Amino acid sequence: MSHELEEGLTLNLDFTKIAKVAANIKEEKDHVIPVAIQHADTKEVILLAYTNRQAMELTFKTRTLTLWSTSRNVLWEKGKTSGESFEVLEARVNCEQNSLVYFVRPRRSNICHTKNSAGVPRNCYYRSINLDDGETLTNLDP
Repeated sequence: MSHELEEGLTLNLDFTKIAKVAANIKEEKDHVIPVAIQHADTKEVILLAYTNRQAMELTFKTRTLTLWSTSRNVLWEKGKTSGESFEVLEARVNCEQNSLVYFVRPRRSNICHTKNSAGVPRNCYYRSINLDDGETLTNLDP
């Protein structure tokens, strides 16, 4: 089953995401910062997500990628249901200390819940934006 947002070829960016996250903050545990997930070997950015203090500390303790789901307001251990989990090898903080980069190594294959036509999970950045029209996308991993 195809989902237009996740697999379509028309750009439909959600510029309200940060505002939605801020509106849903009810407790300190819900405070988040962005974290880029980068493949330690290929250097490819494979996911941009959010972490809170609890998810970050659990990630450091277990060395397994754990994030904060801003849509469900729960801890999200990446791969717990799909088996596509990641070993965290290194964490870096930016100069303003308001975002992180985790360098990870997949324990099986890729990260995304979408799969290509061969049934293999993709990395999340599998569509390229046409810079001439700024609207159309090309699927790089059909």
